[in-house]
Amino acid sequence: MRKSLILASALLASSFAGAAYAQDGAAAGAATGAVGGAVVGGPVGAVVGGVGGAIVGGLADKEEPRFREYVVRQDRPSYTYKEEVRVGAVLPSSGVTYYEVPDEYGVKNYRYTRVNNRIVLVDPSTRRVVQVID
Repeated sequence: MRKSLILASALLASSFAGAAYAQDGAAAGAATGAVGGAVVGGPVGAVVGGVGGAIVGGLADKEEPRFREYVVRQDRPSYTYKEEVRVGAVLPSSGVTYYEVPDEYGVKNYRYTRVNNRIVLVDPSTRRVVQVID
């Protein structure tokens, strides 16, 4: 696998090098070299820092049922929101009460609330919904 990647990189680099010579001036060669570097280096480094389907800092899928039960036991009131409850929605600056998530659920920097009878995790500094728990 590694040898195939090195060979493919060398072939790509040589094809971009030929294009650089066909152009005029150092600027064109530098631009072509930058594109070649991005093409060769991009896919290899793309995995680094990838989210991979998880919500960073949010509630893990396996914890959702247990957390839902916890919130139902707390019997918190639900805020009526006139828009769709979805990730990215920004809740109003007044009228919504946010609650601490117990440490046992592993959620940091977010609070929870109930909106339209749905449990949501919210970034308290922006009031943006980061996770809807169904």
